[in-house]
Amino acid sequence: MTAVQLNAMNTELWQSIGAIADSEPLMRRLTRYAKKLLKEREADPTLMTKEEFFNKIERAEKQPGKSFASVEELDKYIRAL
Repeated sequence: MTAVQLNAMNTELWQSIGAIADSEPLMRRLTRYAKKLLKEREADPTLMTKEEFFNKIERAEKQPGKSFASVEELDKYIRAL
């Protein structure tokens, strides 16, 4: 997603929140949904911090050279590190 698209999405989100801010039931629903999204994000096993990412790269660089027949094989190798 480009910076322009992200900015437009942020603007739309804040405008929508502003439009419902005076409705307590809607704000309650929005808060519950935001908490649900955060739980989904925390549960995603593919997410990692920048430190974890760069540590994986450093470990991979220390390994002897390898070649792979497909992207899937490369992906399996990287995930196993």
